[in-house]
Amino acid sequence: MTFSTLVAFALTFFVFAASPGPDNFTIFTRTMSGGLKAGVAYGLGTVTGILVFLTLGLAGLSYAAETLAPYMVFIRMAGAVYLIWMGISLWFSTPSDSPAADNVSLSRGSLLKTYVTGVALNIGNPKMPLFYLAILPNVAISGVTFGSYAELVFVILAVEVLVIGSYAGLALKARALAASTTVIRRMNRAAGAIMAATGVAILSNR
Repeated sequence: MTFSTLVAFALTFFVFAASPGPDNFTIFTRTMSGGLKAGVAYGLGTVTGILVFLTLGLAGLSYAAETLAPYMVFIRMAGAVYLIWMGISLWFSTPSDSPAADNVSLSRGSLLKTYVTGVALNIGNPKMPLFYLAILPNVAISGVTFGSYAELVFVILAVEVLVIGSYAGLALKARALAASTTVIRRMNRAAGAIMAATGVAILSNR
């Protein structure tokens, strides 16, 4: 794969990944409400879903992905419902004075659920196969090798580290401004409302 082709893919994918949307809003709200671990867990879930579609597309299984699309909708709906549940739970949660306490509780179970939610929403996203069907033929004109696959994976991971890091960093700055339980409660309710609204939006666009 030529350097210019790889750069073109990187720029295209960056625009796709960095654009404000349900995933990035969720990374922001999860980081703001639960700390860096929560935001990164969801971000890793989205990256997993992205790499699944990349692998399917380069392996010539795009047709299979389209065939399974109706079933993927159910996976996406399940992820959206859990997102709504997390938003409602966050709205009614009791704020903690110590952000570290939130991270300890998250590490005992909800981090995995957050990760799985990220995977489910991306696997069930009907726009993902269309995105890869549009760009992969242009970046793999000369055929797919393990080297070219590794290059694309590296670009995706590099872009996602930048995007997830940026949204999580903004959330951490907002979280640092919470100097009292009253402010934390308001932030939790705002994040919960956004999270639940995102889930509703995903369900309405199924």
